[in-house]
Amino acid sequence: MAWLVLFVSAALETVWATALGASDGFTVPGPTALFAVTIVVSLVAFGYVLQHIPISTAYAVWTGTGAALTVLWGMATGAEPVTFLRLLFIAGIVGCVVGLKLVPARPVTPEPGVSTAPQQSPRA
Repeated sequence: MAWLVLFVSAALETVWATALGASDGFTVPGPTALFAVTIVVSLVAFGYVLQHIPISTAYAVWTGTGAALTVLWGMATGAEPVTFLRLLFIAGIVGCVVGLKLVPARPVTPEPGVSTAPQQSPRA
């Protein structure tokens, strides 16, 4: 559930970032109101996520997903050019987000009797 909320929060990051740009310095009421509502909901949802997913992973996924979706939205609306390199770099962001989802968030506990202390090198 936390991962679903994280991706919804990241999608809302795209909405508030786009609305912020369209608000023209908070002078246009519609985008300003959309920005205010979506940033609050996005951050409240992100706060919930942090109770379940370590912040290092959650923040990287949140910002990466939000950034990728924002650029894709810009391309879809014609505000940004669609180029091979842009798509390649967005694929890299998405690949990193997927990688962070797949690796364990917490260190694997060692087997009983296995030391995790750093090894000292012998002195000469």
